[in-house]
Amino acid sequence: MDYEASATQRRKCRRAVLLGVCVLLLLTAVGACLGAAFGHRSSGPSNGNFRTILISKCKTYLGEKGEHSSENTCEEMWDAFSGAYVGKDPCDVPMEAYDPLIHAVSEKAACNRMLFWSKTKDIVHQLTEAKHCLLTLEDTLLGFVMDGLTWCGKNGSKETFTTGCPGWMECERNPVRSFWNRASAAFAESACGEVTAMLNGSINTPFNTNSIFGSIEVKKFSSPKMRALNVILVTRGNDTTNCENDSLQSLQGTLDPNLKYTCKEVQRSKILDCISDPDKPCGDCW
Repeated sequence: MDYEASATQRRKCRRAVLLGVCVLLLLTAVGACLGAAFGHRSSGPSNGNFRTILISKCKTYLGEKGEHSSENTCEEMWDAFSGAYVGKDPCDVPMEAYDPLIHAVSEKAACNRMLFWSKTKDIVHQLTEAKHCLLTLEDTLLGFVMDGLTWCGKNGSKETFTTGCPGWMECERNPVRSFWNRASAAFAESACGEVTAMLNGSINTPFNTNSIFGSIEVKKFSSPKMRALNVILVTRGNDTTNCENDSLQSLQGTLDPNLKYTCKEVQRSKILDCISDPDKPCGDCW
């Protein structure tokens, strides 16, 4: 099978599993509504339903990767993942609780293809869906499986809950926020070769030290494994933010001094045109 046919098959597989996950979530929601109508209280999918969703997404991802991901098993991933938060206060799950999960998942770093982002999620994932020359955290096993999901445990319970969980800003050590912080740290620690970051040029502070990229990922970049950070500043028509922005100067000053740093302003429309043209390589997107 050639590369384009393989890419098409991967997209079909992802759509199929995501449709299945949506159906399962819809059935769960209907059950919750019926329970509420008849006076029963529901706290979201049971541990078994949530486990089914994760295992299904995991198997889809591994099916796409084939033998290169054979060291990972979905059951081991689930055990390590659920062990981080099940039975615990949903506001007291530290990043370190996911250490066993990070160690259980073995995935080769994609040197020279790693893409980081901040406030550019939509266009970044449009790009990686259309072009397969760059890879974000959400395109790795853990990122793909957990993307878009909410979960938490409760003291003394063996269940996984998907409603009634603390929001991202409600408490710092909630299980979803701690997971993404820990997974982001691991992804950045594995950064190698030339690394790309797409930042938002339509805001005054493209590099925010309070973002995951600014507070966690950048601090994990190190030479000699990583050689360079290439910033793509995504701009729109009349944006005044450019590569001379104070926050980007701060970013450059924060980096390991042995890392080469570049910044390029690129119109969002140019990237979208590139995404829509299957014959254009990633390098022509900016």
